[in-house]
Amino acid sequence: MRRKLDAYELPIVAPEPRTMVAVMDATRVGPTWILAVRDPIRGETVYAHETFNESTSAYQMAEAELKRQGIMFSAIVTDGRFVAVPWLFPGIPLQMCHFHQIQIVIRYLTLNPKLPAGIELLDLVRTLSDTDEESFTDAFKLWLRTHHDFLQEKTIDTETGRSSWTHKRMRQARDSVAAHLGILFTYQKYPELNIPNTTNSLDGSFKKGKMAIGIHSGLTHARQVKLMLALLFARG
Repeated sequence: MRRKLDAYELPIVAPEPRTMVAVMDATRVGPTWILAVRDPIRGETVYAHETFNESTSAYQMAEAELKRQGIMFSAIVTDGRFVAVPWLFPGIPLQMCHFHQIQIVIRYLTLNPKLPAGIELLDLVRTLSDTDEESFTDAFKLWLRTHHDFLQEKTIDTETGRSSWTHKRMRQARDSVAAHLGILFTYQKYPELNIPNTTNSLDGSFKKGKMAIGIHSGLTHARQVKLMLALLFARG
């Protein structure tokens, strides 16, 4: 495997100039990251590059390089960490991945929240793909009103006298949904663009790469990166 990887030449990527929906995300490979841009309609990775960290500048560099090659974005699908900010790609519709939004809420609340507010919020975000913006927003605002006093509760440290939010993780889950509320249903606003509501097209390729790296344990970091890039540029 190591000899084959060393002998393998990564393809020269020259995507056809076009305007496309872009699924953008990054995944960690050892101490560095691989940032990739994928056309979910054609199933083609048009950009993948190793970067030291997942930063806004790395995403801007990806867009600039693709623009140089004649590729423009009609919309962007993101996991929300760095891409989902209006100033980063002004004028381009943004879609927050529904799967990642649900996973963010689960990270704060667990899969089995015990408190009514947590149970209701998790149930609500799980309806994302089966509802529309108005219905979801109304339901979320009702949840906010219903649990307003609960979310404002504070706990006093008897030793220091300092106060802290009693339900901090619940508030963090709430804040995530609130922050992404305006980009959760972009795909419904532009049906002509065929925007997917998840980053699954790219996540699947990342998963294949991680599995391959895991199977071939002992690869150097350089070989791990090369293997991930090879799988990302494979069509399908």
